[in-house]
Formats: sequence, C-alpha cells, structure tokens
Amino acid sequence: MDTHIGSVDGPAAAASNHTVGCPASTPGCPMASTPAQPAETLSAGEASLGRHLARRLVQIGVNDVFAVPGDFNLTLLDHLIAEPGLRLVGCCNELNAGYAADGYARARGVGACAVTFTVGGLSVLNAIAGAYSENLPVICIAGGPNSNDYGTNRILHHTIGLPDFSQELRCFQTVTCHQAVVTNLDDAHEQIDTAIATALKESKPVYLSISCNLPGLPHPTFSRDPVPFFLAPRMSNKMGLEAAVEATVEFLNKAVKPVLVGGPKLRVAKAGKAFVDLVDASGYAYAVMPSAKGLVPETHPHFIGTYWGAVSTAFCAEIVESADAYLFAGPIFNDYSSVGYSFLLKKDKAIIVQPERVIVGNGPAFGCVMMKEYLSELAKRVKKNTTAYENYKRIFVPEGQPLESEPNEPLRVNVLFKHIQKMLTGDSAMIAETGDSWFNCQKLKLPEGCGYEFQMQYGSIGWSVGALLGYAQGANQKRVIACIGDGSFQVTAQDVSTMLRCEQNSIIFLINNGGYTIEVEIHDGPYNVIKNWNYTGFVDAIHNGEGKCWTSKVKCEEELTAAIETALGEKKDCLCFIEVIAHKDDTSKELLEWGSRVSAANSRPPNPQ
Repeated sequence: MDTHIGSVDGPAAAASNHTVGCPASTPGCPMASTPAQPAETLSAGEASLGRHLARRLVQIGVNDVFAVPGDFNLTLLDHLIAEPGLRLVGCCNELNAGYAADGYARARGVGACAVTFTVGGLSVLNAIAGAYSENLPVICIAGGPNSNDYGTNRILHHTIGLPDFSQELRCFQTVTCHQAVVTNLDDAHEQIDTAIATALKESKPVYLSISCNLPGLPHPTFSRDPVPFFLAPRMSNKMGLEAAVEATVEFLNKAVKPVLVGGPKLRVAKAGKAFVDLVDASGYAYAVMPSAKGLVPETHPHFIGTYWGAVSTAFCAEIVESADAYLFAGPIFNDYSSVGYSFLLKKDKAIIVQPERVIVGNGPAFGCVMMKEYLSELAKRVKKNTTAYENYKRIFVPEGQPLESEPNEPLRVNVLFKHIQKMLTGDSAMIAETGDSWFNCQKLKLPEGCGYEFQMQYGSIGWSVGALLGYAQGANQKRVIACIGDGSFQVTAQDVSTMLRCEQNSIIFLINNGGYTIEVEIHDGPYNVIKNWNYTGFVDAIHNGEGKCWTSKVKCEEELTAAIETALGEKKDCLCFIEVIAHKDDTSKELLEWGSRVSAANSRPPNPQ
C-alpha cells in the first residue's frame, strides 16, 4: 500500500525517531498489529492517564498536537510535552488549532488538537465541523472541570453561568462521530481507546473531554504500555459485491462511450489506487470532481481534467456529459460542486459508488459493498473501451497562454498562476483558500507526487492559514505553496507566527484585491469591501527578527519573477510571504460563470404554498 505523504490510499508512516508502534501496513488499517513482544510494565508514577493518551497519539501517527493552553488543560499538556516523539504546537487561537489539525490529518491520515473547557471548545467547534464535512479523523481533546464538580450544582468560570457542564458536549454531538467525557479513572482507558479507534474507523472527528485533575493520576489499567491498535478493515458482503460488479459490468459493457469520474470520498475509502487500476484496465477517459483534485494522478494519459459542470476544464464537461454511462467514485453533489444544480447529468446513465454502497442507474442498489474491493473486482471484468478518450483527443485544443505583459504593466492574476504552475514539482504541495483561488488552482496541472488540498464542502474562509500550518508540519519533506485571498487572510492571519516558531519554509501568495471577491460575484454590496492592510508589514511585525522569514510586495510580472526566484533560491529555507497586488475585478472566467449560477440558485423564489 502506498503510504507517502498525502496518499489517498492510507496515512503516512509517522516521521519521528521516537514513534511507538508501526506504520499502516494492512489495507484499511490505520494501525496494524506488531509481532508479540512483552509489554513494558510501568512504575506507578508513569502509569497515568496523560501518558496513556500521549502514547496512543504517537502510536497512530500523531507527532504534533495543536494546542491553546487554558487552566483546565494545563496538566494534560504537561504529559503531552513529556512524551518522546510528541510535539506540542502552541497556536494563537483555537480556531486555527482546529484548522491545523485538519491540515495535519490531510497529510498524515489523522490529526489532534487540545483546548480548554467551553471557551476553547466552542472556539474550535467551527474547525471541527469542517473536518467532519471533509471526512477527516481529528481527535479534539478538551480539558474539563475537576471531576468533583460534576453534579454539585456549582457555577464555574468558562461557562455561560449555569451549573450544567454539558453545553460544550451538546455542541460537539452534531459535528463529531463519537463523544467521551472522562470523569473517573476506572473507565478512562476504555473511553480514550474507544474514542481514538472510532475516529480512525469512521474517518471523522471525535470529542474527548478529560477532567483537569485526572491526567497525572496513576491507575492499574495504565500499568502497561498500550498495545497498538488492530483495526480490522471493513469487508464487503461477498454476495452483494458479486451482484454489484455483475450489474455494473452489464451496464458499462453495453455503453458506447463510458467515462469515470473520481470524487472526494476516494480518500475516506482509501481507493485511489483501485480507481487508477480500473482506468488502466478499462481504457476509459477519467476526470475528477473539483474536491477530488490531487487524490488521483493527473499525469496519466487518460486524464481529461476537472469535471465541474459549466466551469469544468476545457473539453472535459463535453466528454462527461455526452457519455452514455458515467461511473462516479465517491462523489459529493452539492450546490457548489454542481454549479447551482446546473449539471447536465442523467440519473439513468450514472453509477454512483460511495464508500460502502453502489447504485446502478435508477436501480438496483447494493449495500455493504466496499468501494476499494468493488473497483478492484470491476477492473478484472470490464471490457476495454477507449472511445470517450479517443473522442477527447479529437476535440482537444491545448490551452493558450496569457497575453504577454507590457513592461511594468500591473500584474494580472492569470500571469501569477502561469508562474505558480512552473514552481510545482513532486516535492511540493498546493493549498487553495476558499475564493477565486479555488478556480485558478483547479487549472494547475499537478506533477506526479504533488499534493493538493482545499476545503470545498464546508468552504470556511480563513481555513487555509491554519491548514497550511498543519499540513506543512505533517508533510515536512514538501515545500507547501498557499494561495490566500486578503479577506480570508484577515480572519486567521495570526498563525503565521506559529509557522515561524515551527521553522516552516512554506510560500504564501497573498492575493490583495481589496475584498471578498468570490462573494462579489455571487451578490455584491459594500460589505464585500475590506480595510486594506500593509500585509508585508504585518508579517514583518510578526517576524520581529525571530526565525527565518522573507516578505515581498509585487505589482508587476518583473517583480513577481524576481520574488519567486528569491523564494526558490536564496530564501528556500525561509517562510516566504509574497503579497500580490491585483485589480479588484481581476477574476477567473470560471468564477464569473460559477458566481452567477450559484446566485441564481440562492435567489430562487419560495415554492407556491
């Protein structure tokens, strides 16, 4: 199984000399079993809840916990710091700590953050909701009240002034797949292990609250080192699998020009390689949905681009929508991915493959069928058919280049992305913030091994700053490039400070066009104009002479090329922040089209009553 950083087929092996346990080696198994060895017996002082939690995090591949200290989690943080192979990354606020855990989970397969009771928990909640929407396993650890305070009718600080301590828990119930409140040591071992295992099995965040007086206390259940998890992979119902493959083969083999489209749930199904194997076996043309960019190779000869309805890559939508059969592997169809519900797809031509379910046309449907197994079996049975790909080659015309810039002409955004394209290698990764960067980054052609992440389902502006921090920390052998709009940057800018403390060498392109451009194209108003900052001055102030940081403000192509040359050369070991001055109306044509269609969907009148 491919376990490189950013792999859609499984989490990467932990990159620490002190890592306990073993890398993922069993399909669908975040922690495989190790050969039987005598478990180390711990002294009474070591056999504590805090140490057990820390060891568990290291075992599953978490070497960095993103945290904001507060009085209810301080003793727990002491134990996390004391664990070999585990680093505590202090963030400027809880929202960014959550976003960082999200980014780390994208790079490593699992992430973790630690906050204090209620004021910290409700601050990180938005980021955890985003991780839930993107199917990312994030362990959200909250320091809770002293165990003696539960049920006493006392009013505590960091609450809303009621003697009910369940508000934080109730808020997390809808955005996590499991919640555990640890208030006694007798079942703490079980609660911690169940929460972590559930996050890995469900590929969703979990909430784990630990009373502030418990982390340092010993208990017999913690007297031995925790045995590494063995999480058995989910298996298909064999009869259901056979029936689903048989129905699909019959459906596809009678089609004249079938195509394949990869969706974002390829990640949670760990089915990226199986999808590519099906492409090889079938000869079909294949595309990806926008939120699946980076999950399958774009260097394969049968790759035809991003299918995004009216704003698809050139010639891609024409091939997909004219096909007489299309197999979507792990799709999410929402108003954004369907461009305001304007897809020209027909249900009776579609095979929808979800991580555990297959629907062929208008029916039949098959449950308990694992996507990875299904695609692998399908590859053995499907007939080769290159018709759609040959049609694509006939109509394809290579994209043109942006107009050449006049000397010192104000920089155009399409010229910026022409130069970003040249920067990409297999040792780099792209982070695209919500906004016009979604559309411009979709057009980038990713070299083999180049990572790519953005948050399409949740679309929370400001996500990219924290996610960049976490992704770069988890994928520390890659140079990460982030494209962030000025409006989004103002939401979460503080944690550039944490990037410097972590000695990261990412490259941030701050696109300064004076406002919330994506919202302008959906519905304009004075609220979309923001106060302009001196962004390079802001980052220089954060730098304050500590750490390696280099900033540049560019207004024309000549300045941009010089800045990129410096960032890739002399300043390759520095965090590089390049502010790009762009015209407020300089947007991609795709955003103009997408914005008008989403606006139309948003403004539909109420149905008659």
